[in-house]
Amino acid sequence: MGNFSRRCSKLINSSQLLYQEYSDVFLNKEIQSQQRLDSLTEAPGPISPRQPRKALVSSESYLHRLSMASSGSLWQEIPVVRNSTVLLSMTHEDQKLQEAKFELIVSEASYLRSLHIAVDHFQHSEQLRATLSNQDHQWLFSRLQDVRDVSTMFLSDLEENFENNIFTFQVCDVVLNHAPNFRRVYLPYVTNQTYQERTFQSLLNSNSSFREVLEKLESAPICQRLSLKSFLILPFQRITRLKLLLQNILKRTQPGSAEEAEATKAHHALEELIRDCNNNVQRMRRTEELIYLSQKIEFECKIFPLISQSRWLVKSGELTALEFSVSQALRRKLTTRPVHLHLFNDCLLLSRPREGSRFLVFDHAPFSAVRGEKCEMKLHGAHKNLFRLFLRHNAQGSQAEFLLRTETQSEKLRWISALAMPREELDLLECYGGLPTSAVPSSLQTPRE
Repeated sequence: MGNFSRRCSKLINSSQLLYQEYSDVFLNKEIQSQQRLDSLTEAPGPISPRQPRKALVSSESYLHRLSMASSGSLWQEIPVVRNSTVLLSMTHEDQKLQEAKFELIVSEASYLRSLHIAVDHFQHSEQLRATLSNQDHQWLFSRLQDVRDVSTMFLSDLEENFENNIFTFQVCDVVLNHAPNFRRVYLPYVTNQTYQERTFQSLLNSNSSFREVLEKLESAPICQRLSLKSFLILPFQRITRLKLLLQNILKRTQPGSAEEAEATKAHHALEELIRDCNNNVQRMRRTEELIYLSQKIEFECKIFPLISQSRWLVKSGELTALEFSVSQALRRKLTTRPVHLHLFNDCLLLSRPREGSRFLVFDHAPFSAVRGEKCEMKLHGAHKNLFRLFLRHNAQGSQAEFLLRTETQSEKLRWISALAMPREELDLLECYGGLPTSAVPSSLQTPRE
């Protein structure tokens, strides 16, 4: 950061647009418009009417002018490019490639401009800081300044490459060099997004001081009527868009060229980072869901340690369990009771619903010991949509069988499908067939046709 801190970006103020309003659609329309104009103004023959109008100026001079201009999103509109014979010798495909690379630079400048507002205007606001606890401030702005620092260094290197040669500048090698820095800051920032969102919503709902100060900050002209939330989600949006920009560059590079190889490596690095970000976010949300559920359940059977980083909820819902018993008059009696199933990727919990969305777990089994099967049993009344649930090894270490009913046929099929996900093959019917009836609790025995 030492060398960089003395170097000020000349593109950072090239446009008044913040990154939230930056539109690649608008840019593409400008490119298409310019290409149509080129096709109209370029006459056939060795002499083109698009001759240089003035002597070439340095790229440093261009960057200075661009920093004072209101817009400058097209590479071919740069004076030193527009007035050069180099542009005339380039094909439209080559020009498109340069525009794609230049868009990456200009969009990074717009992104950094928004990050400056996020950090300087919001995160460093003493008024806003006074309304927050240390923990809330940490969750709200965690690693945001680190993200800005990385973007600042990244833009610095992009501009340096651009200044060195405005016609043959490269960007993919710069992306690849900064990929480790991207991973260092974007991965934890995006992973913590769940806590950030929850903290932000909680503060809006319960902290009136925070809400009042935030409204004043958001109404400042520098924010251009954009909310704090729109600034906080920028890093994930940017890292995703950066991959798309590289993809656009990659498809325009010459097959088999060194530039294509560099673009491919950079694209893969960003693709891997985004995949890891998505996996971490999903893992975090799954763990949050387990923590929330663990606070809602109690066990009347053997306690089951629910929270695990490798576990997630696959399907959950309330069904009706049908149980048969024989009265003293030797008549078969059918009773029903609600049962809630929590199906995870590695286990199944069977619970009795309680008030306040709470659950009392009376049995559980590993997923590999669970199977659901269609049931063709014919019963009088409204007892349709039945299926059998087999537990080869339940909480008591024995086998159990349940007859369950769903509200609809489609829901029954969804449960059977969820319970039949790929696993170790188990012949549960054979297991049950080889056991005496006494091995299964009488309350769980159901007649078969």
